[in-house]
Amino acid sequence: MRPSGVTASGAGRGAWVGSGRMGVNFNDHYHPLLLKQVPDGARTALDVGCGAGRFARLLAGRGLDVEGMDADADVIAAAREAGGGPRYRQVDVRDAHLPDGHYDFISCVASLHHMRFETVLTLRRALAPGGVLAVVGLYPVGTVTDFVWALPARVILRADRLLSRRRAAPAVRIPMVWPPPLSYDRTRAESARLLPGSTVRRLLLWRYLLVYRA
Repeated sequence: MRPSGVTASGAGRGAWVGSGRMGVNFNDHYHPLLLKQVPDGARTALDVGCGAGRFARLLAGRGLDVEGMDADADVIAAAREAGGGPRYRQVDVRDAHLPDGHYDFISCVASLHHMRFETVLTLRRALAPGGVLAVVGLYPVGTVTDFVWALPARVILRADRLLSRRRAAPAVRIPMVWPPPLSYDRTRAESARLLPGSTVRRLLLWRYLLVYRA
């Protein structure tokens, strides 16, 4: 998913890079944590910025009726080819005309920073009563605390670069925006403003978990 208003040439150094060559996938590490946020009795789910559909397939494996959406044609093609139950749409979430009060669970795995943070208001409206919005998002390293929390990721990345020379390039490159536009502290502030009652907690690997219950 290409971020709004950002181009490959004009976003600044390192703002648009491919993450698909990495053997380690930090997002997969947090899939079990996200699955724990699915509310009891949930039947419908939406995965925003679904990429090649890894997490969407996990949701479908739990018996949910899952829709995955992403603006990138290549990753949606890969998701459809993989199958596994979810339905997929190639669409920017801002143009998706999501139905109000429909989804029991909405997830964003390392995708919210590709769009304006205010998009959470659209997702909030799409939640059914009692539904949950769960976001694993990214933040830039800008403070001493950020740096300390980022140390394990730096070690893992260094080791992965040494091994990556022996791996073939992946069939599909998953794009990534770096650095993310919002600091961790500003993410907490914006979440409190736009999603009252939500919780945000810091995770390892430059990530945070945002949970909002309708």
